[in-house]
Amino acid sequence: MFDFLKNNKVGIFVDGPNMLRKEMHLDLAKVKRKAKKMGNVIRANVYLDQFANEKLIEAVINQGFEPIQASGDIDVAMAVDLIYYPIKENLGKVVIVTRDTDFVPAIRRLKELGKEIIVISKRFGFSSALKNYADQLIYL
Repeated sequence: MFDFLKNNKVGIFVDGPNMLRKEMHLDLAKVKRKAKKMGNVIRANVYLDQFANEKLIEAVINQGFEPIQASGDIDVAMAVDLIYYPIKENLGKVVIVTRDTDFVPAIRRLKELGKEIIVISKRFGFSSALKNYADQLIYL
């Protein structure tokens, strides 16, 4: 009824090592189009390891995402950002592009903060445990 009161700020967080594999055929442009239907995308990060090649980094940038290269455990860097940016930027919706349960603890905390969680994934290798935590699940 009062849709204008909803927080439609959207942040996208992509688990690069798990989702940007050749066999996954993930289309970042499609991810962004889906997210834009949910609201105003103000953050779009793709997490990569420190050895990501320049072609991949360029492709990520060309799709309108910010590449975040992490040394060490990429999942830790992404999990920290999953908590930090939704609070800092007052995101109402958090789109997480992953297929495994590494981020469930962060997702639980986000839900406690009242954030809407949308998981975008592929059916291939998807952990069904994520279904229990997502407010919305989108398979590409």
